[in-house]
Amino acid sequence: MRATVPRTACYKGAVGSASHLFAHQADLAAAPFLPTSRAEMDALGWDACDVVLVTGDAYVDHPSFGMAIVGRLLEAQGLRVGIVPQPRWQDTTDVASLGKPRLFWGVTGGNMDSMVNRYTSDRKIRRDDAYSPDAAEGLRPDRCTLVYAQRCREAFRDVPIVLGGIEASLRRIAHYDYWSDKVRRSVLTDAKADLLIFGNAERALVEVARRLRDGETIDSIRDVRGTVFMRRGLPEGWAEIDSTELDAPGPIGPSTDPYASESEGEAPKTELVGIRRRTKIAAQRHDRAKTAVRLPSFEAVRDDAVLYAHASRVLHLEANPGNARALVQAHGDRDLWLNPPPIPLSTEEMDALYELPFARVPHPRYGDAKIPAYEMIRFSVTIQRGCFGGCSFCSITEHEGRVIQSRSEDSIIREVERVRDMTPGFTGTISDLGGPTANMYRLACKSKAIEAACRKPSCVYPGVCSNLDTNHAPLISLYRKARALPGVKRVMIASGVRYDLAVESPEYVQELVEHHVGGYLKIAPEHVAEGPLSAMMKPGIGTYERFKTMFDRASKRAGKKQFLIPYFIAAHPGTRVEDMVELAVWLKTNGFEADQVQTFLPSPMASATAMYRSEKDLLHGVKRVGGDLHVPKGLKMRRLHKAFLRYHDPENWPLLRATLQRMGRAELIGNGPGALIPRSQPAPGTRPARRGAPRPGTALTQHTGLPPRKDGSAKAGRKRKRKTRARK
Repeated sequence: MRATVPRTACYKGAVGSASHLFAHQADLAAAPFLPTSRAEMDALGWDACDVVLVTGDAYVDHPSFGMAIVGRLLEAQGLRVGIVPQPRWQDTTDVASLGKPRLFWGVTGGNMDSMVNRYTSDRKIRRDDAYSPDAAEGLRPDRCTLVYAQRCREAFRDVPIVLGGIEASLRRIAHYDYWSDKVRRSVLTDAKADLLIFGNAERALVEVARRLRDGETIDSIRDVRGTVFMRRGLPEGWAEIDSTELDAPGPIGPSTDPYASESEGEAPKTELVGIRRRTKIAAQRHDRAKTAVRLPSFEAVRDDAVLYAHASRVLHLEANPGNARALVQAHGDRDLWLNPPPIPLSTEEMDALYELPFARVPHPRYGDAKIPAYEMIRFSVTIQRGCFGGCSFCSITEHEGRVIQSRSEDSIIREVERVRDMTPGFTGTISDLGGPTANMYRLACKSKAIEAACRKPSCVYPGVCSNLDTNHAPLISLYRKARALPGVKRVMIASGVRYDLAVESPEYVQELVEHHVGGYLKIAPEHVAEGPLSAMMKPGIGTYERFKTMFDRASKRAGKKQFLIPYFIAAHPGTRVEDMVELAVWLKTNGFEADQVQTFLPSPMASATAMYRSEKDLLHGVKRVGGDLHVPKGLKMRRLHKAFLRYHDPENWPLLRATLQRMGRAELIGNGPGALIPRSQPAPGTRPARRGAPRPGTALTQHTGLPPRKDGSAKAGRKRKRKTRARK
């Protein structure tokens, strides 16, 4: 039986209260678009903006774009909000074009971290930018949150600067930066900003804006959840738990866990043997709402990779808004203070937020220019936020949280109708009903009390939690109502399906396959070997095989030929060359030939990034001795791992031959059916023929050549290139 504890009741007593997001809504006529120029401000009759948002993305007034949501939300609070999209950063001309904001600057890098947006996992510059008009590259600087904040300070020195967005969110603490190969300070300190809001910022942003409007100063706002700021000393009435060290020389005590949340009693006396365990951090019982956990300082994690891993693990454990404590990390002679994460939005708040008066198109300033990110999502609808998968390489959880925040069915249907009626070029197909994951809509812990107390990093690893309600019935009902709307011909699902959840609901798989797959369905097994899958916190390949069986059976029952598109990662922490050989053999056996592949990219704050930096296993505690993890590093090794994913490419054969011979796996070299690569290179100017079709019963993909679509866009037997997916 499901608990009936209201969601907000689970967060009582913690830092910051949970008033309704629209409790202070004011009457202000919505602008057709938030102004981006003085001329637009004049047309609205404005002499000044209350808030000016500066962003690294083009301005698209659509709820899939963070600045549009933030701007429309603040507008709904009665504030005059302007946007400066992709300003020239060499001087303050563009940043200052809307004049001095009355309350604050809101600065963000955009929908993606600017370094992830511009550079590949091989540190090469990308040729385009999906968030810029006509995909133009070079319209934002590297680390643009820092640069924009500096220009704002130069333009109007006395106006508070508030950082937000995914770049600021994932760099809110001392973090490893892959592109410079060093640990950097919090972006708050480098930007010299006044406040940083992390995660989904709506609740914190509304409160900060309201309090600034009411006359408070920015440096007095220190009790808002989801905010980061600098301070000196511990506030009166607060207790501090020291988590700055691991083991040190001295007398041995009982085996203790620096990540535990409960005391297990007094330690017995023991003899001196050369190791001393530090006091368990939770042994001192304090009010969690008035307790801060002190992490190793920036200087310590910069110089000590093991302490960096330890700090990362504690940060991820203090991520549940129901039980998280404040975190403190010294940066020089001041402390970086992180309040607990924001309280998730209710269904009613989600509905109101996504039904704000968005124009749903790019700003007219772009004329006929195409913005690829908009073109991809213009016919899609967001139905939920958050992800409880906990994949170690992904930063979605660190930004959006583990608690799924779902919209109501009625609200989603109304937005589908707006897409149908308002979006230019709509021909009857909704391209996606989804979110970070396609099938977590309304999934939650069976008990809100358990949910609020839980400190596990994932609800589905190593297996689906017994406390997780995996009922897909609300999602099935939503699909059926959406596709029954007049003028809607098809509803497709483009978000990635979490197949370990899908197998819990055969009815969902049948519904999905029969009505919502346009020939191909993307899923992400990521690997087949136990070592990397464990480090990724992904299910075993057996779960993929089970889903594939259900998918094939459902497709046959529906009378359709449909195909799975699996994604894999090369060079992930925990992956050895032997694992890549196993994956390559599996790919060939199953008839997969990938045109493009994804090499692990250590994005800021991800657990796998801390593994990459420290070569330690974060999932089972961090130790000075033991817990080591193999990490493929260096361009040469990473390219070797990538070559195994593209075993069919003749350019990779010399490298693979040498590697297989060195490993004693020469049986995989030859022209027989059991060989992975041939003994010799093809003649110059020729391409090798495919060595046999996939065996019966295996899934074809766009890697191996697909039958034509109904619109004739793909010819039979021809490979279709797919775009490399971006990882947050």
